Amino acid sequence: MKPTVLQKNEYASFYQPYLDALEENINLIDELEISLYNTIHFIQDIPMDKFDYRYAEGKWTIKEIIQHIIDAERVFSYRALRFSRNDKTELPGYDENLFADTVNPMANQRHLKDLLTELSAVRHSTICLFKSFTPEDFLKIGVASEREMSVRAIGFIIIGHQNHHMRVFKQRYLD
Repeated sequence: MKPTVLQKNEYASFYQPYLDALEENINLIDELEISLYNTIHFIQDIPMDKFDYRYAEGKWTIKEIIQHIIDAERVFSYRALRFSRNDKTELPGYDENLFADTVNPMANQRHLKDLLTELSAVRHSTICLFKSFTPEDFLKIGVASEREMSVRAIGFIIIGHQNHHMRVFKQRYLD
């Protein structure tokens, strides 16, 4: 399944930049695996003195962003699970800044290896979940943050969100 199959009514417009940055020829399941591999190798090559760096006051460190990616993927995967199981309960949004305020002091104290291990574990769980979906499951729609989302859109958003932060690392933290 490629991102070009998505219709505008399958996701909120604020996710469009994540989806626009995806290559058109990627396959959802393959790219969940490939992007994890690429991200871990990219992060492992970052100089150690950069992990606690903030490019501006109030901005997150690289370790904090890794934790944010982990948290966001957990939230998105949970949404995909609920929608795929025909749960019509409208799910609330989540406050990424509240999450960050709570966990960021701890994220900076964590060893990089532990963060990457958790990132990998969460992604492998996401991959197993998405591999379990039938073609019909991918088309199911639920409501989160007062917006409709399809299961397949969630998968591509997970990839796009991670890729977005890798671009931020390159542009703001490593130049």
